[in-house]
Amino acid sequence: MNLVLVRAVVRDASGKPVGNLHKEDFELLDNKKPQTITQFVMEQPGHKTAEAQQVAEERAKALENGSTLPPPIAPDHYFAYVFDDVHLEFGDLTRVRDAAERHMNTLGPTDRAAIFTTSGQGNLDFTDDKAQLHAALQQLKMRPITRTGMASCPDVTLYMADLIINRSDVTALGVATSDALHCAFNDDPRLQTAATQLAQSTASQELSAGEQETRVTLSVLRDTVRRMMAMPGVRTVLLLSPGFIAPLQDFDYTDIIDRALRGQVVISALDARGLYTVDPLGDISDPHPIPADAAGQKSHYLVDGATANDDILSDLSYGTGGAFMRNSNDLDGGLHRIAAEPEFWYVLGFSPQNLKLDGRFHNIKVVVKNPPKLQVQARRGYFAPKHEADPSQQAKQEIDDALFSQEEMHDLPIELHTQFFKPSEDAAKLAVLCHIDAKRLHYLRESGRNASNLTIVSGLFDRNGKFITGNQKTLEMHLKDDTLEHKLTTGITIKSSFDVKPGSYLVRLVVRDAEGQLSAANGAIEIP
Repeated sequence: MNLVLVRAVVRDASGKPVGNLHKEDFELLDNKKPQTITQFVMEQPGHKTAEAQQVAEERAKALENGSTLPPPIAPDHYFAYVFDDVHLEFGDLTRVRDAAERHMNTLGPTDRAAIFTTSGQGNLDFTDDKAQLHAALQQLKMRPITRTGMASCPDVTLYMADLIINRSDVTALGVATSDALHCAFNDDPRLQTAATQLAQSTASQELSAGEQETRVTLSVLRDTVRRMMAMPGVRTVLLLSPGFIAPLQDFDYTDIIDRALRGQVVISALDARGLYTVDPLGDISDPHPIPADAAGQKSHYLVDGATANDDILSDLSYGTGGAFMRNSNDLDGGLHRIAAEPEFWYVLGFSPQNLKLDGRFHNIKVVVKNPPKLQVQARRGYFAPKHEADPSQQAKQEIDDALFSQEEMHDLPIELHTQFFKPSEDAAKLAVLCHIDAKRLHYLRESGRNASNLTIVSGLFDRNGKFITGNQKTLEMHLKDDTLEHKLTTGITIKSSFDVKPGSYLVRLVVRDAEGQLSAANGAIEIP
């Protein structure tokens, strides 16, 4: 079954999220064909329990007073600040860096922050240590991969290069040719052919360089989403970028949206340029200003290119249920808005009928039928797979998704318990116990016996929610009726052991049966 997930945020005319809709209020179209919504849930992702906040505050006070710590609590929100230092200019990077630090200082005791860069340099993993975050922020700087900062002759932007090379746009080529004839050949009309060749070669070089920077940026985003999927809780990527375009790379960023949706990761973006304008006359410092006959059309390309830079940012944001801020110098307010999850969102799932496994792009449209005139933010499409999903891989993915979530699931009758003992002052043995009420399991009859196979996975995380290690066991049962009825009255306990050092740990237990039913439980333990 090829399940497509669509996360939608619905707002009224004043921009306020709407949270009282039902499945029958929605219509979902795949390439303009109505689809049956097979999965539907309304979530409140921004909700924090009062109990979680209270325990976090009690632990903070206990640390200050030197008193006994209450049980640790799992961090419940992870923020990955992704700085696009490949594309950001110095002034924009400085301003958005300072705004990010001010935002980090507002994070609560159950929040964790990490700093990632699209250049891959200067990363800092998730922490609540403000000093480490400050130090990492101070190391940020421009790190372009291919740009030199010098104007080329002719001056061809990546947007124009895409038009010339990928879309065979004769008007864009004419503008670049006019520029080349002026800056390289002193407007000699006899060298028109040479100017055209120079324009094409410059566009090809610009396209190659721009594609490389975009490819690296998308790769980092993909890795960040994958890293976020390994964190237990609400996960938000804050992409701080001036925007960029991705010529012929639609599949790559659509794949990021798919991964984020399945991993319950939200991507929100801030256009770090702030309020920007494009000078239609170009840069007055350019030693070879474009001729007047081509300047008007060139100014249109500059404006269109600046606007196109935001398209991917909006697609990534709206496609994963996030927010997107552009054209505002209030970077502090913008960060606050994109970091604040909507009060409500809807997750709609459908299995496309008669889906061809051809890898083609499908347009998606989500419409609210009742009440009308509501604004819907959702992904704009998906790529069809090229082969059927492997059931074993799908089962593994379901277990992984459940392990790195904080959601409690109760399909199967299990209980989580933890124990520890210390053979020495600096070492401990932690036991994770999974107690199963065997009588309440669902069994299949096989050769006169009751059969059930369970996959039991225990995961261990540190106080910041970083995954430390895991353990997987398989329980295969082929029980006689008498055994099931009279000898398993106290249930079955499966034990997993971990060698650890004293400290605070978070434990996650996931159990899945062969039919796809899942249970998951959270635990926490303090080893003095």
